[in-house]
Amino acid sequence: MQFKNNTKRGNVTIQGLRSFKDTLPKNVKKIINKKGHIYSETLANWRYIVGDELFKVCYPKTFKNSNRFGVSTLIIMVKRGHEVDLEYSKKEILNKMNSFFGDLVVEKLKFISFDDEQKVFSKNISDHKNVTINKYQNKINNVKNNKIKKSLIELTKVFKEK
Repeated sequence: MQFKNNTKRGNVTIQGLRSFKDTLPKNVKKIINKKGHIYSETLANWRYIVGDELFKVCYPKTFKNSNRFGVSTLIIMVKRGHEVDLEYSKKEILNKMNSFFGDLVVEKLKFISFDDEQKVFSKNISDHKNVTINKYQNKINNVKNNKIKKSLIELTKVFKEK
C-alpha cells in the first residue's frame, strides 16, 4: 500500500481540551509577544506603581521596547488637567517601575491627554431647549457605543441651530 506524500491537509482538530494559547485571537497573541510580560504586569500593578490618586486620572496605553533607534517608552493616557501632577511624579513612577521589575525596563514616559467624556455629555444634555430633541434624549442616553452617542449629540446640535 502506498502513501501519498503531498496531501494537502487543513487544520487538524483534536477532540478534548485546547491549550490556552490556542484559544486566544491572533491579534492578542501579537500584542502579548511584542509587549509581553512587562506590559501585562504594568497593567496588573498600575495602582501600586502610581498610587491611588494618580490611578484615578491615568492609565498605561502602550509599551514600546528599546531597539537600535529608540529607548523603551511607556505611553500613559492622562485626563486633561492632571498632566502637571503626573509630570511632577514622573521620576517616582520610573524608579518604582524599574525597581518593581528589578532591571532598567522603562527609560522614558510619554503622556497623552484625553477629555473626560462624562462631563461633556452632561453639559450637552442640560443645554437642550427643543422639546422634540428632549423626547429622543433618553434613547440617545441608552446607546452603549460612545462614538455613536457623541455623533448623535452633535447631530441634535445641528438640528437645534436650524
